[in-house]
Amino acid sequence: MMNNDVLRSVRYMLNLHNEQLLGILALAECVITPQQMAGFVKKEEEEGYAPCPDMVMGCFLHGLVIHKRGRDETMPEAKIERKITNNIILKKLRVAFSLKTNDLQDILQSQDFRLSLPEVTAMLRSPGHKNYRVCGDQVLRYFLKGLAARLRKAV
Repeated sequence: MMNNDVLRSVRYMLNLHNEQLLGILALAECVITPQQMAGFVKKEEEEGYAPCPDMVMGCFLHGLVIHKRGRDETMPEAKIERKITNNIILKKLRVAFSLKTNDLQDILQSQDFRLSLPEVTAMLRSPGHKNYRVCGDQVLRYFLKGLAARLRKAV
């Protein structure tokens, strides 16, 4: 899934403005211009669209965890991934929103997308694990849609 789609989805589900997105990036010590951010949140067919690089998405996801849960001074600073996959996005969103594996399954089921608990946990494993499973675009899309519905309903 494209980083821009994820950025727009999180922006919608949390009802954030571009300035707030820049603030989340700043929490991960990543600075971009407002013009760059404006390009990242535009759709592909819109004028001024710019693809969001993996490094910026990694910083955004790290900053989102800090924004939602606070900075943990007792832990060493987490490394920011340079190559972003759907599995990393799923894991980071799970941490940011304090979701358990059952919550992930419930969110997907709320969108009529059925996955067993072992299938969900397989997507949260490290790539070298024998039971690792790649998180497809469709799974991530349904998860983002379900998470947005859950969060927007709660407000």
